[in-house]
Amino acid sequence: MMPLIYAEAGKPQIIKKIGGNPEVKQHLADLGFNVGGEVSVVSSLGKNLIVKVKESRVAVSDELARKIMV
Repeated sequence: MMPLIYAEAGKPQIIKKIGGNPEVKQHLADLGFNVGGEVSVVSSLGKNLIVKVKESRVAVSDELARKIMV
């Protein structure tokens, strides 16, 4: 298990755990990040990641990407 920030671009990953306080977990759930769901890193822009989740592309910060374990 590793944080999403270290995942290889283009390779689908399964979300195993989401950390953070309840507000952070709810925010990520609203964006489509749920345990058991598939996510893949599209690209890295500075400290942000562009990820594909549920057929949508979402930008997440370095801080949030470290809370998503794959």
